[in-house]
Amino acid sequence: MDDLAGFLRTRRSRVDPSVAGIPTDNRRRVEGLRREEVAHLSGVSVDYYVRLEQGRATQPSEQVLDALARVLGLDETERGHLYRLARQRRRRTRAPTGRLRAELLRVLDLIVDAPALIMDHRMDVVAGNRLAGLLYGRDTTGLNTARHIFLEEDVRGLYAQWETCTLDVVGHLRLAAGKHPDDPRLASLIGELSMGSERFRRLWARADVRARAHGPKAFRHPLVGLLELHQENFALPDGSGRELIVLSAPPGSPAEDGLRLLASLDNDGNAPGKGLRVTNSS
Repeated sequence: MDDLAGFLRTRRSRVDPSVAGIPTDNRRRVEGLRREEVAHLSGVSVDYYVRLEQGRATQPSEQVLDALARVLGLDETERGHLYRLARQRRRRTRAPTGRLRAELLRVLDLIVDAPALIMDHRMDVVAGNRLAGLLYGRDTTGLNTARHIFLEEDVRGLYAQWETCTLDVVGHLRLAAGKHPDDPRLASLIGELSMGSERFRRLWARADVRARAHGPKAFRHPLVGLLELHQENFALPDGSGRELIVLSAPPGSPAEDGLRLLASLDNDGNAPGKGLRVTNSS
């Protein structure tokens, strides 16, 4: 699903030679750095670096990885991804299995003022509270948010910043592929998304990685309008790789009013006791 050689090639192509102190002119045809330049700047032989990019060299040392990360200008997330790819043959991470503990599901249901989900590395929703179901307009258990964003065009409008969401999804799945290279279900999902979405194919080819633990997340709900929420991701302490995701609204904000209105609806989107469907054009 992902490999060290491909990641090095994509990162190398994005380095501005002038930033690396290499003079350029209009005769230069290579995008980014040449292999020889990366090797020279990293302090390794050209032959060894070429073998890295061809997948013929295994288990590079800590010093080599540090040097490559520096030359390629990798950020913290990319650096961690580089190290995982370099060690795939040595150590595999098992995909999470097993049911959620009843106590954890009880905690999830105690969150009543904000949509809350438990999601695995494949972006499968393992469980969600009532408000999450109302936000997505369906039972969230079994929902795959990557498939939802890329392949279900009739719900694309739910994501107020759809293009940004697609970048986040692809970056997350790239990280997951590096952590779980032997997960057949993840490989199948990536294949399905590649077959079904041209945008996914283009973004996947860029080999970008993203780790997002918090930040704004905006929805345009068909019943209550724009919801500008804040997402927090909490890694579960069981080592499963699953996360508790909570979408909260700032106190006194229009989004807080929107969530309150959403929570007052029944599961069919009707105001209780009135049988009338709520509409909001904001």
